Amino acid sequence: MKFGVAIFPGSNCDFDSYYAIKATGLGEVRYLWHGDSTVDDCDIIILPGGFSYGDYLRSGAIARFSPIMKSIIEFVREGGPVMGICNGFQILLEAGLLPGAIRKNSGMRFVCKDVYLKVENRATKFTHKCPENKTLRLPIAHAEGNYFADRKTLDFLHAENRIAFRYCDKQGNVSDEANPNGALENIAGIVNEQGNVLGMMPHPERACEMLLGSSDGRYIFESLVEKGN
Repeated sequence: MKFGVAIFPGSNCDFDSYYAIKATGLGEVRYLWHGDSTVDDCDIIILPGGFSYGDYLRSGAIARFSPIMKSIIEFVREGGPVMGICNGFQILLEAGLLPGAIRKNSGMRFVCKDVYLKVENRATKFTHKCPENKTLRLPIAHAEGNYFADRKTLDFLHAENRIAFRYCDKQGNVSDEANPNGALENIAGIVNEQGNVLGMMPHPERACEMLLGSSDGRYIFESLVEKGN
């Protein structure tokens, strides 16, 4: 399995993703520069967190027009799996590969801490290795993580079971108290209609070894390298 980790000017979690894949022995991994015009023979693409192009205009708005994104969009259309983490999620939204938008956190402050996630849909390429009824402990680090969508879009997400993760407490209870950024319905991650694109605000790549406080991120990466639905 060959991973490609895209790098944009301002990316700061690219090495984290690279290291997580190497450290967990999940496959080969290489970097994809924002100016590249092809993803070569990569099987899985990761859009990492950071501040692509300084977050000018809107987070992810400029990165969406990078040459590499043309190839990634085509990769998605051909069924290739893509995971966008934090700023990578924002880029996927700007590129129209996922519905909705990300707004500034409700508290108008940068939030950096561990959170708990409820896995809402375990039948995806990205979640099928997650244990049933287990909450995942993953870190967040963002100032703009407040997911928003209009009523029609939200209805589609519900009807098609496309909400992958919600913020919750340790016991799996979804509540306002467990919502770190004001995200609509505590939404922390969604998939596209075809099921081959995941966008999520928490960082699974920063939780792949117990030395870091949690290894729950491994479930997501392991799901990717084993055949999912």
